[in-house]
Amino acid sequence: MRLKKNDNVKIVVGKDKGKTGRILKIDHDKQRVIVQGVNLVKKTMRKRSEQDQGGIKEIEAPIHVSNVAYLLKSGDTTRIGYKYDDKGIKVRYAKKTGEVI
Repeated sequence: MRLKKNDNVKIVVGKDKGKTGRILKIDHDKQRVIVQGVNLVKKTMRKRSEQDQGGIKEIEAPIHVSNVAYLLKSGDTTRIGYKYDDKGIKVRYAKKTGEVI
């Protein structure tokens, strides 16, 4: 998986198409990502202690990695590739612009 935690991504398919957010968590086994503020679902939470409040809360649900695209600073989406720089270090780069991420 070429995406990493804290990458800015754009949703390209689904009910939240066009929304952007930051990756909070990645599940490599199921190939899913959780994006901040996107794909919100309502979940009933049980009260666990006296200070804790139960009730209905909105949380982010996982999205398949194929439904998100890396977002450049210019606002365009791109795919990510790997290449070796001059010093022989493996780096990620944007395939659309060629810039190192």
